[in-house]
Amino acid sequence: MIRFIALVLFVILFLVCSIPLLIAEYIIGKFNMDLKNRSSLAIVKWAFRGCLWITGVTITVIGEENVPKDRPVLYIGNHRSYFDILMTYIRVPRPTGYIAKKEMLRYPLLKDWMKYLHCLFLDRKDIKQGMKTILSGIEKINEGISICIFPEGTRNKVNDTFLPFHEGSFKIAEKTGCPIIPMSINNAAAIFEDHLPKIKKAHVVLEYGKPVYMNEMTREEKKKIGAKVQEIIKETYFKNKELV
Repeated sequence: MIRFIALVLFVILFLVCSIPLLIAEYIIGKFNMDLKNRSSLAIVKWAFRGCLWITGVTITVIGEENVPKDRPVLYIGNHRSYFDILMTYIRVPRPTGYIAKKEMLRYPLLKDWMKYLHCLFLDRKDIKQGMKTILSGIEKINEGISICIFPEGTRNKVNDTFLPFHEGSFKIAEKTGCPIIPMSINNAAAIFEDHLPKIKKAHVVLEYGKPVYMNEMTREEKKKIGAKVQEIIKETYFKNKELV
């Protein structure tokens, strides 16, 4: 429980102490949005690294060279832990927005940082609002902002299994032509979810697959893009189990 308490205190302290930074970032954004994007990215990466240091997690990263540095991408990953977001975010080479559930909007200060980082908020019960979120994701890619989606739609609570990938998540890549980067995450739930409310040291393996381009696919292949990307992630996931 010591790590859990320390993590909660760190997050609260960061959010409270970051109020002047939020104000400064807001002002910077009025004059130089690119500078704001880069500085907000650096600040939150620092905070996330602090959170992960408290947990004691070690991360083996494979295939990071597969992530293009000169253009925005659509990250697609399996999802079993809240810490998936922290562990993947500290690796992004450019401003990246995550698709989050709309319930995150209830948390003051946290929601402000998420908005600064171009996160989009999804109402999973409202199809029309869901489509608007996807359209916003397309706009972000066109503005040079990468997007990350966990297309299972929620955290999967069963180890070594995968929920169906929602095909709508891939519209962002189809409409923009941006590369899809499959992300396979092994053992993330061992940090927290497997033994709530304790936080324990764990070893996580994160692998980035080679880019997938929808504009190189036939119409029929595009219809099955969710299953195709999930299969890539599955193969990598089970390959990396022995590394955990």
